Amino acid sequence: MNNKEHVSLPFFGIPKLWQYIKPYRYIMISMIGLAFLGGLVDIVLPLFQRYALDHFIEQGTLKTMTSFIVGYALVLIFQVLSNTISTYNACQIEMYVGRDMKRASFNHLQTLAFSYYNQNSVGYIHARVMSDTNRIAALVSWVFIDAVWYISYIVGALFVMFTIDFQLALWVLGIVPIASLCAAFFQKKLVILNRKIREINSKITGHFNEGITGAKTTKTLVIEKKMEGNFEETTDEMHHTAVRTAHYNALFSSMISFAASLALALVLWKGGTITLKEAMELGTLSVFMSYALGMMEPVQWIVRVISQLIVVQVNVERFTRLMETESDVSDTEEVIAKYGDSFEPKRENWEPLHGDITFEDVSFMYPDGDEYVLEHFNLHVPQGTNVAIVGETGAGKSTLVNLVCRFFEPTSGRVLIDGKDARERSQLWLHSNIGYVLQTPHLFSGTVLENLKYGNPNATMEEIERAVKSVSAEGVIARMEKGYDSDVGEGGDLLSTGEKQLLSFARAILANPRIFVLDEATSSIDTVTEKLIQDAIASLMKGRTSFVIAHRLSTIRQADVILVVEDGKIVEQGTHKELIEKQGAYYHLYTRQFQEEAMSQSMETAFLSE
Repeated sequence: MNNKEHVSLPFFGIPKLWQYIKPYRYIMISMIGLAFLGGLVDIVLPLFQRYALDHFIEQGTLKTMTSFIVGYALVLIFQVLSNTISTYNACQIEMYVGRDMKRASFNHLQTLAFSYYNQNSVGYIHARVMSDTNRIAALVSWVFIDAVWYISYIVGALFVMFTIDFQLALWVLGIVPIASLCAAFFQKKLVILNRKIREINSKITGHFNEGITGAKTTKTLVIEKKMEGNFEETTDEMHHTAVRTAHYNALFSSMISFAASLALALVLWKGGTITLKEAMELGTLSVFMSYALGMMEPVQWIVRVISQLIVVQVNVERFTRLMETESDVSDTEEVIAKYGDSFEPKRENWEPLHGDITFEDVSFMYPDGDEYVLEHFNLHVPQGTNVAIVGETGAGKSTLVNLVCRFFEPTSGRVLIDGKDARERSQLWLHSNIGYVLQTPHLFSGTVLENLKYGNPNATMEEIERAVKSVSAEGVIARMEKGYDSDVGEGGDLLSTGEKQLLSFARAILANPRIFVLDEATSSIDTVTEKLIQDAIASLMKGRTSFVIAHRLSTIRQADVILVVEDGKIVEQGTHKELIEKQGAYYHLYTRQFQEEAMSQSMETAFLSE
């Protein structure tokens, strides 16, 4: 969405944020009240200056000096306390509201279906959770406190000036429109330039990311010079834009200072003339000078904050749009009432899952697609059946598995689990009974033991060791310095892909699922280890329903049913023997892969013999 399209103030967006502000409304009331009193104190202080000039200096007397000092000290103490407490309250609101919004957005993201993540990049989602919430939290804290202070100061100062001398007050007030127009002109330019700086900064971040994650590719392609050139070009653009922004900022500050000086000059000229005619006391002139200088900062702030509100409007809209995004896969209110949701499950109402799965006249189209991937598909998978899904890369082998796991809902038709529509039970109930091992394994930051316990938080050490040994992963842990207490790094980066895969297998087995899903899960493992894992899994899968998305066709010959996928559609299904005899798509896939493996093996043998 183009940020430039948003030019309205976000006041209509703020009510949508009230649920995050409401718990801290008393802190906010305290903050606003103290900020208002702080603004009034800043109006009162020049009046003390007026009294001192008119009574102590003009009249040459020290009478009431003690009372004056005590009163002035009390006002200063009150100002310090009010500023301290209101600033502390603003910090609290910023931190609390920002924290609650981050928690709410993170939790909401956990409820969204895979389609949301397919359609939105990690960077986009990260910006919603971090950058947008920070800007909004700052808006509802510091902008509020500043608004109350500056507005109360402007209104109060104008009231006092017009009360003291109407004519001189008009002269001071005449400078305000000039300062406002000047500020509006520069702020418009600065908003455009600052937006451009953020866009360029995103490019620089992207270059950094590519340079780090693609370091190996950069070196192998010998494109260091090209990468350097691209980076220099982007940083030069940032430099020129930043310098231009600095120029406008300098001019802006200078013009505001000039307006303040002009207001002061007018006060001195006009007020001095009146004072010389003895129509105005010196203290009154001093008050007008203080107010004339003090008025410029609030005027500058008002223009600046309007520009900020225009920018923050985008943040408010993006955050509220995220929070209002409904998942393509969600439980009904009746299901939640009975089974609970992902955060408050009612496990006592969960029925046992056996693993009988039926596709009943299922048609499916991806939310961002324009054609059906499955049409009127029917398949019954009895409990304990081993289903293999094969096809070329990108053929759509994961679609069936995604429907079984209820990562997506059928466009039409039903997926039955144990004879009941999957939508009539909770997602968490189903997901808790699925063991899923991905082609690209993911481990969470933490230790080996912590990652394994994600499969079963209540598992004993004996159960964990048995699961690790069943997939031949004990050697991986033995090689690590601290064994089970070794850190795996961010995303498991301290381990090889094969080692992560073995731990992922152990984690899935530890969950003791009724349905196993292996998404080309052995493609990153050597053939010897693969054979050991297959033997272990064959034993573990007895009585459990399993779906195997296979890369090596030789590994799924014993499957109860093999589904062949082409262009997102199932073109053949049957046992290995039936499909070979049919000599169709599966036969061609199998024989071609068999020939490629035989050729690779003969070349390896010839190389070793030399």
